[in-house]
Amino acid sequence: MSTAQQRFDVVIVGAGINGAGIARDAALRGLKTLIIDKNDMCSGCSAISSRLIHGGLRYLEYGELSLVYESLHERRYLRRTAMHLVEPLRICIPIFDGARRGKLLIRLGMLAYDILSFTKKMPSHDILSRAEILQAEPGLRSTGLRAAARYFDAQVTYAERLVLENLLDARAAGALVRTYSEVTSIRLREGAGCEVLYHDSLSGEEHTVSTDMLVNAAGPWVDRVLSALPRPMPTFIGGTKGSHIIVGRFSGAPNDAFYVEAAADGRPFFIIPWNGQFLVGTTDIRYDEDLDQIRASREEIDYLLAETNRVFPQAKLGISDIHYAYAGVRPLPRQEKGPESAITRRHIIKVHKDLDSRVLSVIGGKLTTYRNLAEQVVDKIARIRRRKLPQCRTRSALLPGARDLEKARQDLDALHLLSEDGVTRILDIYGGRGSQVAELCTAEPSLARTLDARNRVLAAEVVFTLREEFAATLADVVFRRMMVGLDADQGRPMYDAIAAIAAAERGWDTAESTRQLEALVRHSDSFLVG
Repeated sequence: MSTAQQRFDVVIVGAGINGAGIARDAALRGLKTLIIDKNDMCSGCSAISSRLIHGGLRYLEYGELSLVYESLHERRYLRRTAMHLVEPLRICIPIFDGARRGKLLIRLGMLAYDILSFTKKMPSHDILSRAEILQAEPGLRSTGLRAAARYFDAQVTYAERLVLENLLDARAAGALVRTYSEVTSIRLREGAGCEVLYHDSLSGEEHTVSTDMLVNAAGPWVDRVLSALPRPMPTFIGGTKGSHIIVGRFSGAPNDAFYVEAAADGRPFFIIPWNGQFLVGTTDIRYDEDLDQIRASREEIDYLLAETNRVFPQAKLGISDIHYAYAGVRPLPRQEKGPESAITRRHIIKVHKDLDSRVLSVIGGKLTTYRNLAEQVVDKIARIRRRKLPQCRTRSALLPGARDLEKARQDLDALHLLSEDGVTRILDIYGGRGSQVAELCTAEPSLARTLDARNRVLAAEVVFTLREEFAATLADVVFRRMMVGLDADQGRPMYDAIAAIAAAERGWDTAESTRQLEALVRHSDSFLVG
């Protein structure tokens, strides 16, 4: 039976972290599930975060204690269920003279953070004197430095892979995943449920599916999805733009991540060791322009460079030191007045009762708390549809890559193709599923080779992502599956080799191969600055 003829218990629009988490939870609990996205999975908001799985220390300033508590506990679950993707990260907060947040306030915040995460397995915070922090971080600005606080949170280097693994588990539980499929119309059926029409941009086909419940998890595009309804809808999203820059290791660079109060506006920002580079961000600016064409502005870039150079004076970073930059819009609830930083980061699950509760929209949400959001959404669907569903299992159920990690290491070592760094890289990306990549090398010897001088990247990865991970384009493969697109050189030296392997796998002719390669280069170029 084709998708166009099928009926689903739930159709989810948006394959970012929230949509993927909802699809996984729904499918694991036995709901017949379809998830669609107008682009590739994790090609929007979920890919533009600071890549932290954190408790939301700064939310304490706004009294959102329950959000901090939720975040800290979700961090603990992810450290267990996605251990190959989520790693502990020590963060330092330097305390300078004249800062808005003084030593007493920061210490109180640290104590509250520890108390709210009383079940954590990571160390508690410590307070360092001026001499102690300068000994640990000699590149830190010494002028006006009084002390520093250090605490632990966690980092997800590849948020894209976290989204993907939720989709993989959803598929294993019976869900259908359709990328490059844009909603064109939503029809309310007489009685209950609705029909969703969507266009498959890869095949050019139009599809219609019916569902009891439509979940709009489109992030910044929530209002655009609602515009496909046959009646006008209010505006729910009032997103803010966040930009990051990626630089290489610089003179005086820190050993730990840093959480710093900007001198220009008092807003906290991060300087984080990430993927062999440093991630600096983020900004927070109201944004109501084109959601599909978002770039870091020169003003934002200059702001991030200046603040980094202020905190680490030896850095002397300039535009030419930036490897690339990325920007996007947080899908926050619309709020006309007040500072951007004060807009709640708590998610809102909006049941559209004026649509007979057959449509539900997710507004906001954080990378850290996606799992709990998904559980709440599926629980709400069960109540609305009066369905008795099994209990949610995602607090403890391992994501696919978190299984059989040691076996994967042994299988990769046995290939005698990868350097030690290469084995680590495969495990960091695919986790236990690295065994399947190794098996592909054995089954198809032409793929048992590396694509780079450092012997870190396998040819088999290209085919594996195309066959097993929903990849459809070269940009999908490079930037959201193999992750070489996030390296300092964006993986460019391997583009031709990757394109040739993909062309052979998919049967692309010369014209299609050229089109795919050109689209990949355009995508890479869109992250460059200067």
